[in-house]
Amino acid sequence: MQIGVPKEIKIHEYRVGMVPASVRELTSRGHRVLVETGAGAGIGFGDDVYRAAGAEIAASAAEVFAAAELIVKVKEPQASERAQLRPGQLLFTYLHLAPDRPQTEELLASGAIAIAYETVTDRAGTLPLLAPMSEVAGRMAIQAGARALEKSQGGAGILLGGVPGVAPARVVILGGGVVGASAARMALGLRADVTVLDRNIDTLRRLDCEFGGAVKLIYATVEATEQQLFDADLIVGAVLLPGAAAPKLIRRGHLARMRPGSVIVDVAIDQGGCAETSRPTTHENPVFVVDGIVHYCVANMPGAVARTSTFALNNATLPYIVKLADQGWRAALRADAGFLAGLNVAAGKLTCKAVAEAHGLPYHEAAAAV
Repeated sequence: MQIGVPKEIKIHEYRVGMVPASVRELTSRGHRVLVETGAGAGIGFGDDVYRAAGAEIAASAAEVFAAAELIVKVKEPQASERAQLRPGQLLFTYLHLAPDRPQTEELLASGAIAIAYETVTDRAGTLPLLAPMSEVAGRMAIQAGARALEKSQGGAGILLGGVPGVAPARVVILGGGVVGASAARMALGLRADVTVLDRNIDTLRRLDCEFGGAVKLIYATVEATEQQLFDADLIVGAVLLPGAAAPKLIRRGHLARMRPGSVIVDVAIDQGGCAETSRPTTHENPVFVVDGIVHYCVANMPGAVARTSTFALNNATLPYIVKLADQGWRAALRADAGFLAGLNVAAGKLTCKAVAEAHGLPYHEAAAAV
C-alpha cells in the first residue's frame, strides 16, 4: 500500500503522523511511505532520517495526497487538506467531528474513508488511541493552569503548591478518566489541594485505591459540581463522551459566582468544551478572560510537547496502521469490532452515531459500510 504522511498545518502543531521507526516498520513489510518534506522537522527528524528508514520524500502536501491510498495524520484535516481528499482514499487521524459540522460535511462530500483515532476502542471498551494524548493533556493541564494563575496572565496570582504558612491552590477536576487522573497526579505532585468529580462510582473507587485519600473524590451531582466550582482556583475540564459533544457543565451564570482570577483549563475543547464560555484557542494566544475568569482552551495541547506526544501516539497507532496496510481497510475493520468503532465516515455515509446525533444527520451502521 502507498501510505502518505503530510506535514501538519494547524497553527503551532509540530507533531507528525509517523516517526522514522514507524516508517521502517511499514517499508520492511513491503509498503511504500511518502513523507512530505519537513514533516518531522518540528520534532527533530529531518528528511534524511526518513529516507534512511525507507521513506520517499514528497515536495508538497499535494503530492502526498495525490499519490497515497492511506493518509496518516495527527490533527483533523484542515479545509485545504479536505479539498484534496478523493473517493475511496483512507484517512486515519484525530477527527473530533461532533463540534465541527463543516468538517463533517466536507468529509462526507469527499467520498473518503475516515477513521478517527478518538473513537477506536479495545476489548476493555477503553480508547487506546486517545489515551496517550489524554495522558499528556492531563499533565499539561496542570502546567498550563499553574501558569495561567499568575497575575501576568490574568490570574489571581496564586502559586499552585503554596508555601509554608500559605494554603495551596484548590484544583477541581471534572472527570476522573485518563485526563482527570493524569491531572490529579500532576497537581498532587505539586502539592495542590485536589478534588475530582465523576459520575461513575467505579471510577471514584479506582482513584481512591490509587490516591489513598490524598485526593478528595466526589460524586458529580449538579449541586456538588457547583459547590466545587465556586470555591476553586483552578478547574480542569476533563469530561468525555466518546465521539460526542462534551456536556456543558460550566454555565455562563456560574462565572459570576466563581473566584475572580480563577482559571478554567478546558481539555474537552476538542469536543466543543465543557464550559459555555469556552472557545478554541492556540498555543500562540492560549488564554482569554470572560467575567474575570481566565480560560485556557488550546485545542491541541499535546502539540506543545510535540516530540513526547508523537512518540506516545505512534506507539499506539502503529499496530492499526500495519493492519490497514497489510489487510486493507475493509478486512481490518471486519476483523476487529473496536477498530470498526473508529469508522466515522465511509464513502459519503456518516457511521458514528454520536456525530450523527450531534448534527442531526442520517446515521448508517458502520458494519454495513464495510
